[in-house]
Amino acid sequence: MSPEVRAFTCGCAGLSFTQDERDFMRRFKPWGLILFGRNVQDRAQLTAITSEFREIVGREDAPVLIDQEGGRVRRMKEPEWRPHPAAAAYGKAACGDGERARLVREGARLIAHDLIEVGINVDCMPVLDVPVEGANEVIGSRAYSMRPDEVAILGRAACEGLLAGGVLPVIKHIPGHGRANADSHLALPVVSTPRAELEASDFVPFRALADMPMAMSAHVVYAEIDAERPATVSPKIVSEVIRGFIGFDGLIMSDDLSMKALGGSFTEKTQALFAAGLDLALYCWSDLREAEEVALATPFLSGRSAERAEKAMERLRAGAETRVAFDPVDAAARQQSALAMPG
Repeated sequence: MSPEVRAFTCGCAGLSFTQDERDFMRRFKPWGLILFGRNVQDRAQLTAITSEFREIVGREDAPVLIDQEGGRVRRMKEPEWRPHPAAAAYGKAACGDGERARLVREGARLIAHDLIEVGINVDCMPVLDVPVEGANEVIGSRAYSMRPDEVAILGRAACEGLLAGGVLPVIKHIPGHGRANADSHLALPVVSTPRAELEASDFVPFRALADMPMAMSAHVVYAEIDAERPATVSPKIVSEVIRGFIGFDGLIMSDDLSMKALGGSFTEKTQALFAAGLDLALYCWSDLREAEEVALATPFLSGRSAERAEKAMERLRAGAETRVAFDPVDAAARQQSALAMPG
């Protein structure tokens, strides 16, 4: 990978880049671009913006990310794109475990079909969080189940479906956001559950999928492990839990630095996440003053982080090269029948 690549992913304001955004990306060469509903209109427009990003940064397979989970978290919506169910719909499907996994795999393959068609090659899913009674609803139906083992099985099926379609999955929110008592978009969640219980439940799906290429961190304090810092900026959580107990050695990207869970300036937040041992910073919004703060505090992608990034891209290329024929119409019909989805 080019030494000019900076270890961050940025957002943009609208349906096409402003000249200031083009200048920013040429100057800082971000690793990736993330898209939201504000950036989505139709297939032609999305194809144009993903193509232009890669032309600007000079990498033909540069990562373009999106949150296309299904249910309430989806940026590409009907009528231009088919709806996809929330993760919880699969966990509640009236069929056996093997059939549920098959449905999840096919559903993720359908999502990959929609994304690849417009040049998006990274999807920030599946959610591997395990919700508990009384937790904040920020996860809710985005989770497959309240059973860690089932989350692990269905989460792996989702990853397999995305990879089979040439799209890189991002498991999230490592090491677990399911029992958070606040929405980290708005406040800092603090989990006081004993470490042994977390290891027996919340961390289980992430440990089971530790072989996946990429993960997104949780802006959550686990008070029994590090009472002062959320996982994203905690060297102890990253080294002892994520790299240690969970055994994840893939590429770790922060959740959005704009979220209210993290305090301090963008410079301070960015420096803290790299000091904790994360590989990539994520800035989702479109304020170029904030984005420049993040970029200036972000190192060039190098060392182990560069190796992890290259391994992730190799996994992506391997999936693209082995992609087999797929009929999205038939697959969508099976999903609708099995999950009682709207047509």
